[in-house]
Amino acid sequence: MEEKIKELNLLLMFLTGWEEDSHKNPGERIFRAWKGYLFETLNKLADDKLIIQSANTKSVMLTAAGRERALQLKKQYLNA
Repeated sequence: MEEKIKELNLLLMFLTGWEEDSHKNPGERIFRAWKGYLFETLNKLADDKLIIQSANTKSVMLTAAGRERALQLKKQYLNA
């Protein structure tokens, strides 16, 4: 069940997230989502290198691997 929770949280972050310009690397686009999830789950997603979180922000950044996994989950759960 724990794995499903991680998967569904990642999928929800992807579905409700947004793309924006990177402040650190001009010209680079990053994908962000709000931190409105259990910190335990966010920490596990960060440990799996699917998101990057900072203590001083209210959002997380999905990594390339996180975006790829979210797209797979979208197909798996939503047939889309």
